Amino acid sequence: MSPAALSLRDVLRVPSTPVSMNLANFLSYLLPPVLSYFGVAALVVMQRTQSLRVALWPLVALLALRAILSFDFSLGNPEGVFQNMYLVTSMFLIAARTLEWTLSTEPLQRYIRPVNSTPSVIMDVLDLAVNFRGYGWNWSKRLHIPRETRPVTRTRFVGCAILSAGLHTLVSGILFTAVRYFLPNTFGSIRGGTIFDETLPFFVRYLRSAIITTISMCMAYCIIQAIYDACVIPAVLILRQDPAQWPPAFDAPWRATSVNDFWARRWHQTFRQTFLFLAGDPLSLMFGSVGRIMGGFLASAAFHDIMAVPLNGQMEPWDMILGLGAMGIGAVGERTFLQWTGRRVEGLAGWVWTMTWVMLCNSLTMDGWARAGVFGSPSIIEGVAPLRALVERSVMAFDAWLRTF
Repeated sequence: MSPAALSLRDVLRVPSTPVSMNLANFLSYLLPPVLSYFGVAALVVMQRTQSLRVALWPLVALLALRAILSFDFSLGNPEGVFQNMYLVTSMFLIAARTLEWTLSTEPLQRYIRPVNSTPSVIMDVLDLAVNFRGYGWNWSKRLHIPRETRPVTRTRFVGCAILSAGLHTLVSGILFTAVRYFLPNTFGSIRGGTIFDETLPFFVRYLRSAIITTISMCMAYCIIQAIYDACVIPAVLILRQDPAQWPPAFDAPWRATSVNDFWARRWHQTFRQTFLFLAGDPLSLMFGSVGRIMGGFLASAAFHDIMAVPLNGQMEPWDMILGLGAMGIGAVGERTFLQWTGRRVEGLAGWVWTMTWVMLCNSLTMDGWARAGVFGSPSIIEGVAPLRALVERSVMAFDAWLRTF
C-alpha cells in the first residue's frame, strides 16, 4: 500500500483490518455519513447556506469513503459481499446527492405536501433525503410522472401496495432463481461467468443470452417495483403522506415505442436527476442535447460499475460503458432520424426496434453483472424448497433442450 493511501487511512481513522457490523461500529463508521447527509439536506432548504455547504461537503465525502473502507460484511460469509455492494452504492449516492445540493445556489423548494399540512422544515428535509426522483420539488426538471391507476383512498392504496410488493417479490425470486440455473456453477454463483456460452453454435448462443437478458430485465423491474411498494407502505400508513406523493415508479416499459420513450418516460426515473447532474448537464454545455443524453447514460454506466466494485473483480468498466453507451447512441440516433425525416420513431416498427436494441445493449450489461457474480446472491425463494426445485428442473430442462439445436 502506498504512503499516500496509508496516510489517508490514518487521517480517516480507518481500522487496520475491515470490521463487521455491530452497534459500536455502526455508531463509529456508518452513522456519521448518514447524519451528515441529512444535515446537508437541512441546509439546502434554508436561505444563505451555500458557503457552509461548500465547507462541509469534503467532510461528507470523506466520511462516506471511510464507511466503505471500514466495513467488510463478507468476513466469514462469502455471500456478505452483496451487503458490501449495498454499502458502496449508498455511500456513493450520499456523496453525489450532497454534492448536487452543495452546488445549488438557491434553496430547494417543495411544492407538493400532504393535504391540510403546514410547511415544516423537518418534514421537507426527510422528504428530500428519500425523494430521489424529485417529485414535488423544484429541482427535478421535465420529470415524467406516470398516470395513476391505483385507488386514491389511503386504505385501498396501501392495500394495493402490499399486494404489489408481495407479488413482485415472489416473481422476482422466481426469475432470479431461473437465471441462476441456466448455469449454476458459473454465472449462477459468486464466482461469476459469462452468459455467452462459446461452446454453442452462434444462433443458439445469442438466442440463449437474449432469453437470459430478457428474464433478467423482468427480474430487475420486479425488484425495483417491490422495493418502491415497500417504501410506500410505511410512508402512507405511518407517516401519513398522501398517496398522490407516491406516483407509479414505472409506466409500462414493455409498451415503449422508442429508446427515448423507454428511458425518459417508461423505465423508473429514480436516479435520473443524479445522472444528469454528474455528467449529463456538464456535457450539455459542450455538446448540447447530445452531450446531455450521452452524459446521462455514461453516468449510469459509472454508477452500475461502482456498484460491482466490491464483488469478484471480473467485470470490466467497458461492460457498462459499451452497453449503456450504446443505449445513448440509440436515443441520439432517433433524434437524428426525426431531424432528417420529420418523423418520430413510433408504432409497431418502433416497438420492435426498441425491444431489440434494449435487449442487445442490456446483454452486454447483464454479461458484466453475471461475470461479477451478481447472480450468486441468495434468492428470496431459497427457503421454499418445492418452488425452487420446480424452477430449477424447468430451467435446466429448457436449457438442455436449447443445447440440442
